Amino acid sequence: MILQTVLLLIGLVLLVKGADWLVDGASVLAKKKNVSDLAIGLTIVAFGTSAPELVVNAVAASGNYPDIVFGNIIGSNNFNLFVILGIAGLIVPLSVQSTTVWKEIPFSLIAAILLFLLANNFIFGNSEGFSRLDAGIHLALFAGFLYYVATQLKSDPSNEKIEIKDYSTMKIWGLIFIGLAGLVGGGKLVVDNAVSMAQSLGVSEKIIGLTIVAAGTSLPELATSVVAAMRKNADIAIGNIIGSNIFNIFLILGVSGLIRPMAYNSGFNTDLYILAAGTIFLFLAMFTGKRHKLDRWEALLLLTSYLLYTGYLIGLES
Repeated sequence: MILQTVLLLIGLVLLVKGADWLVDGASVLAKKKNVSDLAIGLTIVAFGTSAPELVVNAVAASGNYPDIVFGNIIGSNNFNLFVILGIAGLIVPLSVQSTTVWKEIPFSLIAAILLFLLANNFIFGNSEGFSRLDAGIHLALFAGFLYYVATQLKSDPSNEKIEIKDYSTMKIWGLIFIGLAGLVGGGKLVVDNAVSMAQSLGVSEKIIGLTIVAAGTSLPELATSVVAAMRKNADIAIGNIIGSNIFNIFLILGVSGLIRPMAYNSGFNTDLYILAAGTIFLFLAMFTGKRHKLDRWEALLLLTSYLLYTGYLIGLES
């Protein structure tokens, strides 16, 4: 059990650092090839914070561990919304742009509702659970969201500047290959040892996926949003979370479903209800107190809700 825990932690470190190295190397390479800051931000940098979830889910889907696949994504989204936004909002009240309130937050709610409808076969009535058709719909909607983000950034040139370092060609490719190796190796360690821990502790893969794996793969988002909040850059703090939640459902579950159609455990429905309720609360919070702002008391309520939710999960296994 101790060895499994250590290997799981090593895997999480490799995932986070691997994503960081890959983004560094790929960003410099793209810049040397005259790729625009906008394109780099939309693809390489955006992919970086979602890379841990993507790799873990690809490994879990390949190994036919659907509870890890769904648990990681739904758990990560709940961790992002309740814990990371809660912590960032306690550091500084988060002012939110009107477009985020009226477009991105509702879009993240639509993503959760669509996942619920497709995974429970309420639309197509197939018996596969989450099928390749469902995955294709997710990926098509992700492409639409990416197009929307691109148009938003083009209308605000101040958002296009990304700080990119200057590396030698050898260092660029070294970072890319080491980053990829870290992601692949870390993902394998996380999935294998998460499954082993679940078996050793006598708990379900669902609970491990919703808690330990989900929190671990959300570390890049945690770091990004906390630093942004400390610098009083509320747009990045909250935009990073909402964007990541949309990426997770549409892109990462889409890719996972293409790799392998998966059975869906209806026990995840409760976790999706909580995700939807938290997203609705965030939307409504924009109209209480100061308009378009997440106040500290609302952030504290998000954190408290997550603690109660975690207690509920633990109670399910006892």
